[in-house]
Amino acid sequence: MSETRDKLTVLSTTAILGYGFPVESFEEGLRRNPDVLAVDAGSTDPGPYYLGAGVSFTDRAAVKRDLRLMLTAGRARKIPVIVGTAGGSGADAHLAWCLEIVREIAREEGLSFKMAVIGAEIPKDALRKELAAGRIVPLPPGGPLALEDLEAATRVVGQMGVEPFISALAQGAEVIVTGRSYDPAVFAAYPIWQGFDPGLALHMGKILECASIAALPGSGSDCMLGTLYQDCFELEPLNPARVCTTTSVAAHTLYEKTNPLLLPGPGGMLDLRETVFEQVNERVVRVKGSRFVAAAEYTIKLEGARKVGYRTVSIAGARDPVFIAKVDEIIAGVRARVADNFRELEGKYTLLFRIYGKNGVMGELEPEKEAVAHELGIVIEAVAPTQEMANTVCGFARSTMLHFGFPGRLATAGNLAFPYSPSDFKAGEVYRFAVHHLLKVQDPCELFPLSWEQVG
Repeated sequence: MSETRDKLTVLSTTAILGYGFPVESFEEGLRRNPDVLAVDAGSTDPGPYYLGAGVSFTDRAAVKRDLRLMLTAGRARKIPVIVGTAGGSGADAHLAWCLEIVREIAREEGLSFKMAVIGAEIPKDALRKELAAGRIVPLPPGGPLALEDLEAATRVVGQMGVEPFISALAQGAEVIVTGRSYDPAVFAAYPIWQGFDPGLALHMGKILECASIAALPGSGSDCMLGTLYQDCFELEPLNPARVCTTTSVAAHTLYEKTNPLLLPGPGGMLDLRETVFEQVNERVVRVKGSRFVAAAEYTIKLEGARKVGYRTVSIAGARDPVFIAKVDEIIAGVRARVADNFRELEGKYTLLFRIYGKNGVMGELEPEKEAVAHELGIVIEAVAPTQEMANTVCGFARSTMLHFGFPGRLATAGNLAFPYSPSDFKAGEVYRFAVHHLLKVQDPCELFPLSWEQVG
């Protein structure tokens, strides 16, 4: 760590690497002479498929575009470039995918740099030992980890905190690319290494991880500048069309939290009970009072996905008011017809109907029970142990609903309108999160191997 400083700036380019950002916003950020360029490259928001299958949910060309701007600017200014949760989910396959893009850009642009690579996929052998020793514990509201789920998970990652990043920075890393990371750590590690308050740094990182989503109007595809002082930090969107307000920043502080005042993470808790938001000018907000409280035991979150089958989907629409009024009865009838026709498949498949215009978003939690739409969007989904079985169940359910007879039906040509031909889509493998637990560790870096590569 260098001598303690009074001020430090972090430029966050976009909410997720590959989501893009205006070049004008980026150049405005560079004119502020940032100390580090950082970006979060992943999320569990798109669901378990991408972790389980080992593929990225972001497009390669889009990721390469964003990375090219960041790497060329970072090397020209000799400031670190930090990428967290590479490839979207941060397992070894995702990390390798992102690293190949980095090397490709370096070749094309003639760049040379010392790159730290930090893995986050944890071997099953190590996890079996930790489970047997009682060091893997539930993450509420979930229950204990079942050995069967651990064994079935295709890959398991751990969310690293700031410590592996700081280790890489202390050893002279010019570019850092990591596997699964605690999102705020990507932005907080450099300031904490430079001696700034962990509570302020992590809270600023919590905002910067989503870039300009905390601005008005919010956007996940635009840049945000965080300026950290010894007793506060300030946030400013770099697009003149956006502003930060105390409301927008405070609202984003509540984002993805079960408790509005406490945010748990690797090694401790971010305590926001004394946090104050101040409007500096029409575009800038100052935040102070956030504290980090270390935990008695250091824990990291584990994420793992297991395959549960294959999916087939059919999309249709309905506008007949009589059909709409009786749609619940029709669905029950279709279910019964499928079950009767394929008795030998009982218990082997799942058949879902998502009815948009009724309760397609919230399901049984939908409060507007009496609302009636003039048309419905219907998604029929079958999940089964094989793609062929899923195809069979979905196809039969679709054809049955298309021609299902009900009291008051006038037309005989069909109940559904299909926007696509073919009407059924083979969606492939289906995964669920099977490992979502906490692991107690002695050393925050022990499960995250650091390797070095001289690129260029």
